[in-house]
Amino acid sequence: MTRLMIVCPRGHAEGTAVMRIERVSGRLGRTVVRAVSALCLVGGIALMSAPVGAATSQGPGLFQPAGGYRLVAGDGGVFNYGDSAFFGSAASDAANCPTDPPGRSMPGGSCWSIAPTPDDQGYWIVNAYSGRVFPFGDAVSYGQPADSAAYAGSTETWPTSVSIVSTPSGKGYWVLLSGLSGLGSVQAFGDASFYGDQVSLHESAPAGSPIALAATTDGKGYWIVDSDGGVFSFGDAPFQGSMGGQHLNAPVVAMVPTPDSAGYWLAAADGGVFTFGDATFGGSMGGVELNAPVVGIARNPVGAGYWLAAADGGVFALGGAEFLGSMGGTHLNKPVFGIAGSPALI
Repeated sequence: MTRLMIVCPRGHAEGTAVMRIERVSGRLGRTVVRAVSALCLVGGIALMSAPVGAATSQGPGLFQPAGGYRLVAGDGGVFNYGDSAFFGSAASDAANCPTDPPGRSMPGGSCWSIAPTPDDQGYWIVNAYSGRVFPFGDAVSYGQPADSAAYAGSTETWPTSVSIVSTPSGKGYWVLLSGLSGLGSVQAFGDASFYGDQVSLHESAPAGSPIALAATTDGKGYWIVDSDGGVFSFGDAPFQGSMGGQHLNAPVVAMVPTPDSAGYWLAAADGGVFTFGDATFGGSMGGVELNAPVVGIARNPVGAGYWLAAADGGVFALGGAEFLGSMGGTHLNKPVFGIAGSPALI
């Protein structure tokens, strides 16, 4: 048992918190000490008892969990850190995410995107080549691009399924496809609604290629992001600006919205970070020599800051986000293609 002084919930006097802790061995020898439960005592009377980070009738939990994130590699491998658990990977079968499938050059593998379920007890992985969707944990399959008309022709005409995003309920998802025209199209599955895409906006391809999809908190809109930094808003997703038409030292590779969907961060391959709306700049890796290019960005679900992930599995914690581990310096069968932060559960 560990004892410490805290400020009790509003309306109660300061007391002594009794906290049971457990020591968890982390990856690469890193040790994480995680609070498991807390009890606020005043005069020996329990005023609040709850798992750490949980909500009770007295208000939010006394302690916030560390959050977590998962990396996905091109072979479908999944690497989990912090509070994000492992529920399996597509790498269990080499046929799921093949390297250089027929008619395509994909030396790093063909699984590029992962999306957690809202309760973080599962996730989906989408195959960029075949459009197949692989569910794990409590994630349920609601359909896949592979079964749509877009994949009905020869493999040379197939689009690339570059990103998958869950709906707020977890009973559906969107998949962003990049077609031969260079335009991004969106397919909606389950309870996901279609709000438009680049195909409905453009007669010719934009300057960049579609690389990311992000949904608003209420699930009534989404953004498509292009490699040139262009941002396209649909539904109730607000346009807060973009890097489109501006000089970039490296292409944009990822986007993540703020919790209230009133802003977003864009990440570039050189580690540059660009903020729009109410997104706060917490630093970047721009101008720093990297061992591998940045491939993704994830928001810290329990506080300020964000994480950048690199193709070699390296993770950079910025703006107050806690470093929870990485695959940097560790042999990978295939490079990392993306990072997904655990949803905010508190």
